[in-house]
Amino acid sequence: MKVDRLVSIIMILLDKERIGAQELAEKFEVSPRTIYRDIDSINLAGIPIRSTSGVGGGFEIMENYKVDRKVFSTTDLSAILMGLSSLSNMGHGEELANALAKVKSFVPADRAKDIELKTNQLYVDLSTWMGNKNIKPYLKLIQTALKENRLLSFDYADRHGNKTARTVEPYQLVLKNSHWYCQCYCCERKDFRLFKLSRITSLQLQEKTFTPREYQKPQLEFPDIIESMQTTIIIRIHRSVMDGVLDYCTYEQFEPDGEEHYLVKFPFIENDYNYNILFSFGDKCECLEPPHIREEMKRRIQNIAELYAK
Repeated sequence: MKVDRLVSIIMILLDKERIGAQELAEKFEVSPRTIYRDIDSINLAGIPIRSTSGVGGGFEIMENYKVDRKVFSTTDLSAILMGLSSLSNMGHGEELANALAKVKSFVPADRAKDIELKTNQLYVDLSTWMGNKNIKPYLKLIQTALKENRLLSFDYADRHGNKTARTVEPYQLVLKNSHWYCQCYCCERKDFRLFKLSRITSLQLQEKTFTPREYQKPQLEFPDIIESMQTTIIIRIHRSVMDGVLDYCTYEQFEPDGEEHYLVKFPFIENDYNYNILFSFGDKCECLEPPHIREEMKRRIQNIAELYAK
């Protein structure tokens, strides 16, 4: 966890006159390159770190500079505490408690109430209301694998339900659109893959470790591709499903249609996923145009009706 590591590095530099990049890398089980990036982040935060080369060289806080409680503003401390508190349901346990304790030690008594108020203004709960109960224990296993550079094995189901056995090197946990993913190097495919945790079963933490390779970040944004695929359709919805429809568009795309309904300019891609979104609103949503999408909706509804007529 980067915030925990940055705070810990600051505390170490306060306690020691000088420490080398390699020693810090071994202590936090990361690469020296990561430590250099952390030092740059600390410098950007306003704490001047000096680097000396040669025998006995390393990093140190510049002479005559003291880190005191004023180095972090109320906004800084609130943001850090808010971020750490939001991870409380992910199972970081002792690591998270230590990080919170270290950050709270910077909170002056005369600002404690103000900082607590600002910290509590935003609460992020990453747990699900219902659904796959394996996600939370899987997150803990993956966090352990990430920390110890250990291989993971599991069965993975693709979007068609086909299962394959995988052994992977985990590199990053990703939360995207309320779904958890793990970016890994797949030993079977010999390439980086983004695995959706809800499609994983029989997750096992292996004893075998791996040497981290040059990391390839997952591509998470496709604005140009999505925009080229999207079309705008007109749907008529009952006001009772407005909240659900607003998950996919803005209120500016709504136009009142009587007292109980709205006409909505809805962004749509012609695939199963988007058709199922419309079906999720049941009889409270009607596609008005274009005609070919309305006809496809009717065809799918007929197939459902025939299924239940058997």
